[in-house]
Amino acid sequence: MLQDAAKDLLDQLDQIINACKQDDFARPLPELSGSTFGQHIRHTLEFFICLYDAKNEKVVNYDFRKHDELIETDKKLARSVIQSIIDFLDQNEEDFDLTFEANYSFGETGNSSMKSSFYRELSYNIEHAIHHMALIKVAVNQSLNYIKLPEHFGVASSTVRYRANLGA
Repeated sequence: MLQDAAKDLLDQLDQIINACKQDDFARPLPELSGSTFGQHIRHTLEFFICLYDAKNEKVVNYDFRKHDELIETDKKLARSVIQSIIDFLDQNEEDFDLTFEANYSFGETGNSSMKSSFYRELSYNIEHAIHHMALIKVAVNQSLNYIKLPEHFGVASSTVRYRANLGA
C-alpha cells in the first residue's frame, strides 16, 4: 500500500531529525550547496502538505508551497508535521481524483493542468522524498556522521530489490 511506503519514509525522516542536534538542523552545509538539513526536510514535507491540502479543493499545485522557515529551523515542529502527515495518510486509504497544476515556465504564463489522483500524487511524493533523502544522506555522511541512518535511507525500493536479487 502506498500509504505504508510513505509512512515508512516519514518515519525514517523522523528518526534522523530526532537524532540531529538542533544547531546542526539549521546549519548551512557545503554538501547541500549551502542549504541546511532542515531546508531539505521542510521542502520534502511541504510536498506532502500540498497533497494534504488538496483533499478539500481537489487541486494540487506544489508551486504554492509555503516555504515555512519554522519547519526548517525547529526540529520539534518538523517532527509534529511528520506526525500530522502520517495521521492524514492513516485517514485516507482510498484513492480520489485530483487536478494537478504546475507552471513550468520561467515567465509569467499560466498553469498547465491535468487529471491526476491522490495515489498518483502520493507516488510522486514518495519518489520526491527518496530523492531528497539521498541528498540528505550525503550531507549526514560528510558533516553529521553522528546520525545513524536507517538501512535503506534515500534508496528507492526498486533499487533495494535489485541489489537483493544480485546477491541471491
